[in-house]
Order: sequence, then structure tokens, then C-alpha cells
Amino acid sequence: MLLVTDERFLGHRAGSRHPEQPARLNAVWDGLESAGVHDALVRVEPRMAGVDELLAVHPATHLDRLEEVDAAGGGRIDADTVMNDASWTAARLAAGAGLVAVEALRAGVADAAFCAVRPPGHHATRTESMGFCLLNNVAVTATALAGAGQRVAIVDVDAHHGNGTQDVFYDDDRVLFVSCHQWPLYPGTGAADEVGTGAGAGTTVNVPVPPGTAGDDYRYAMDALVVPVLERFAPDWLLVSAGFDAHRSDPLTDLGLTSGDYADLMATLAGLVPGGRLVVFLEGGYDLDALSDSAGASVAALLGVDHRPEGASGSAGTEPGRLVDDLARRHGVA
Repeated sequence: MLLVTDERFLGHRAGSRHPEQPARLNAVWDGLESAGVHDALVRVEPRMAGVDELLAVHPATHLDRLEEVDAAGGGRIDADTVMNDASWTAARLAAGAGLVAVEALRAGVADAAFCAVRPPGHHATRTESMGFCLLNNVAVTATALAGAGQRVAIVDVDAHHGNGTQDVFYDDDRVLFVSCHQWPLYPGTGAADEVGTGAGAGTTVNVPVPPGTAGDDYRYAMDALVVPVLERFAPDWLLVSAGFDAHRSDPLTDLGLTSGDYADLMATLAGLVPGGRLVVFLEGGYDLDALSDSAGASVAALLGVDHRPEGASGSAGTEPGRLVDDLARRHGVA
């Protein structure tokens, strides 16, 4: 398995009290070590996404603003999103990580890739940086693949809705976007009736689940909705926005997953595309122990290794099953 990561990601700092800390990346690396899969990882450095690759997703005005903040040595983008003097380098490396992964997978270097990057990206819309995200990392890779004639599916399992990714592909039938997320929660988007528009009508699938939703309910959503939708779309590539903040210990959310549940989700997703066509991107996850365990369990599952620091969780008394069944009928896979 390919591991795309870099020490330079540690230089991005949004403030000493900010949830998105460099320690998150160290926790991920520690989790991979604890999972005992180090010998199966092929580590490669990312490259900075080129201007044309970024312009395919973000307009020049957006990039110009980030460059201006960088030239000033950093600054606040919004209430949650901050740059320092290393952030612009880290953001361009994070945006280029998936491109490096695709190149290596096409060359047969590995069967899948995990991009352990920061800052995260799935809240960055075409025109706005927000929610700790400067550039939309997964969208840069998906756009490059779609531009090369590939059908791309993106599955976002972060507890927060991937509003930025949805924004980029809402009218694009070349890219299927599926998001399972807590509702209500920041950023307030991702309702079940947000399904795409124009040519992209039906290629956005939102699964907004209530607080307390645990592993059994996520597995049901995968089996009854997500897998059938992806199988019908028949993607050439699957990209996963892997936010580990749906873990029951995360301080910013109220869901009930465990690291064992993440292992199950990743194993299911890995079976939906041929080898060499899966790229996973690190998004959220703000309890360091939970992040470490969940990342380790997920990468191990992608390698076919059963590493579970915690067991899978059962239902927490919520009832998202009816929602999933309704969504399956809405999207024609019931």
C-alpha cells in the first residue's frame, strides 16, 4: 500500500488551541506503526499541485487570496481557518498528494493509497476556504481523473458534511459524491434532498444521520444504499475522504463509531473497485488516540489485516434505518 505523506505537513499551524494540530499527523503515523503494517507500506513524498491542476477546481481569485495571505506571513481566513508561513506549502502538497498516488497506482507500485495529509480539504468550496480547509484535496484528484475520461466516485465518511466537495461536483455527472455525516452539524449542508442539479442530478447522495448513530447503522447504510449506488455508477476510481471524527471519543461530534467500525467500512469500500484504483485522503479526527487507532485499523483493513484496537459497535438506539430505506428508494436502489 502506498503511503503519501511528508514532514512538511507538520509546519502548518492554525494556533495552539486549534483542533487541527500537527499532532494529528503524528497520531496517524503512530497508528500505522501500532497496526504492524509498516513493512507493507511504500512511502512516497507528495508534490505540490501545479497551478493548472488547482485552477481546474478553484478560480484564480481564490488562489490569489491565499497567496496574498501567505506573502503576509499568514493570517486568518475565517473564524476557523488560519494560515501561518508554512500553510501554503502544506496546502499545495496536500492537494498534490492524490495526484502522486494516482501516478504511482497506475504504474503498479501498490494496490491502494493512503494520503496522510494536512490541512484537510473537503470543506473548501470552489471559491472559499473554510472549516480548517484551504484547498479541496480530493476534488483536485477527482477533477484530474474525470478530465482524463475516468468515472470517479467519492465517498466521504467524515462526521461533517463535505460541502466543498459537493459544491465542486454538484452539476457534474462524471463524479458521484456520497457523504455519510451527522445531522445537524457544521457546516449545515448535506440534507437528504441535496441530490445534484443539471447533468449531475442524482449523482450526489447525502446520508444525514442523527447524533448517537453507531456502527450497525453505518454498516446498514453501506449495505443498503452506498454499495448499490456505487455498483450502479460503476466507477473506474474510488476516492475516500476519511474523516475519523465519527469516532465516539471525538470532541467535536456526537456519533458512536469505533476503530473497529472504521475497519469494516474501509474493507467494504475496498471491494468496490479493482486493485490499484483506490485512494484514501485524511480529513478530520480530533481525539488523538481515536485518530491513531482508527487510521491504523483502516489502513490494516485495506491491506487485509485484521487490526482492531476496539470492537465494532452496535446500534445506539437511533433509527436511521428508515432514513436509509427512504434514500434507497429515492435513488432507485431499494
